[in-house]
Amino acid sequence: MAVFLSDEWFTEVEKLTQVAGDLDVPAALASLVLNITVNGAASGDVDMCLNGGRFERGHNSSGSTKLKLPVDLARRIFVENDQSAGMQGFMSGQIRVEGDMSKLMAMQTSRPSDKQKDLLKQIKAITE
Repeated sequence: MAVFLSDEWFTEVEKLTQVAGDLDVPAALASLVLNITVNGAASGDVDMCLNGGRFERGHNSSGSTKLKLPVDLARRIFVENDQSAGMQGFMSGQIRVEGDMSKLMAMQTSRPSDKQKDLLKQIKAITE
């Protein structure tokens, strides 16, 4: 088990993602580059990116949209796949958005492939 957003967590997620191979990411998500800053993680604020349906460390220079949100909400959205948490977080002001809002709409309306769901289950299993 690895603490969510720790260096160890990112390393384990990268390994799982490599083993998973092609994730059959829906077209709307395949081109999505979403930079995310998570506040309040064990190591402080953490920059990450959702790039083509895959988690990456740091921000990606090609991302035109940036989210800022607290760690508990990030975990619910990205590890537990709680879609309602995202909407609630946005409506309550816990999620701040900079840039192209239409990118978030693509994320909200797309459903993960079976391969992505399997990867998310594995990520959840290694997340403390």
